[in-house]
Amino acid sequence: MTSKEKQTYFLKLYEPIHDRFERFCRARVYGNMEYKDLMNESLLLAFQKIESLKKEDQFLSFLIGISVRLLANNHKKKKEDLLPPNAHLEVMDLNAQTDSRSEVYFLHQALALLPVEQKECIILFEISGFSIKEIMQIQDVSESAVKQRLRRGRIRLKEILTFESEHKTTEVKYGNG
Repeated sequence: MTSKEKQTYFLKLYEPIHDRFERFCRARVYGNMEYKDLMNESLLLAFQKIESLKKEDQFLSFLIGISVRLLANNHKKKKEDLLPPNAHLEVMDLNAQTDSRSEVYFLHQALALLPVEQKECIILFEISGFSIKEIMQIQDVSESAVKQRLRRGRIRLKEILTFESEHKTTEVKYGNG
């Protein structure tokens, strides 16, 4: 395959899934790195390894798998102890193209508090629109494990968001802010 053919093939696969991949990257990296950096690194690696893609309809899973590995490698390299705990929660995603930026901000903030497996599972299912079977393949776990992660993640998100909402109401009501 010539370089031009490879590029054309890659773009043919990428263009239809761009929005879903961007949503995954935005939600997954919240507070840890710039989502565009993750997208660019993932796309570069995917382009270099496009020959290893077995089925065209699994291209999005292929990209997400690459981005998850990049994040894991980035996390290992990063020195977390240089930042105070929860410092990453103070960063707002100003690039979000949505009418409800504050809701998205609080959702991303709450997602950042979940364990990695639950966070990825919820992002893949609720934000990126993957099926449970697709998530099973991406995370290499059983169907029951995916369902359990979704259930536990939703419960924990509800607890976090409910606490935050009640806490903010109390601050406004009593002037503790």
